[in-house]
Amino acid sequence: MGFVKGLATIVGIAAVLMGLLWILQGLDVVRWPASSFMLGERVWTRNGAILAVVGALLIWAGRRR
Repeated sequence: MGFVKGLATIVGIAAVLMGLLWILQGLDVVRWPASSFMLGERVWTRNGAILAVVGALLIWAGRRR
């Protein structure tokens, strides 16, 4: 069971980081890569927020005893 919890934590951290990147790209704060279709599109702000919340839940589940 320890392996699964560790994997959930790692995947959760990656999901939170990716979600934050999507949020910032959707808000047009981070313009990387410069030709990305996600820049300035509010739908990616929403998608990023959802992904970040799912990642936080995975981290929480992985850290529970």
